Amino acid sequence: MPLVLLAGAALTMSSAAQAGDAAAGRQKAAQVCAVCHGANGLAVAPETPNLAGEPEGYIARQLRAFRSGKRQHEVMAVIAKGLSDEEIDNLAAWFNSIKLTATVP
Repeated sequence: MPLVLLAGAALTMSSAAQAGDAAAGRQKAAQVCAVCHGANGLAVAPETPNLAGEPEGYIARQLRAFRSGKRQHEVMAVIAKGLSDEEIDNLAAWFNSIKLTATVP
């Protein structure tokens, strides 16, 4: 049982250590993301995904995958190559901080 608690604590600490600065991410997003993904993470182009409300870890993993070339996309590869780990964490924090509501018809 103590091992399980220790593993849970380690996961909590690692995710807290990776938490980005949403305010800094908002500024960076206005510079590099807004043209396609919208100012508030709601895409303006029909083939572009919305980023608002997405989990922080998901966004960070995808940006790192684009940066490394593990995930391929002509535009995102160029954008992600210019991002530091800190900028990626900040962008992930920003998009995750946007709260969405849904209305069922």
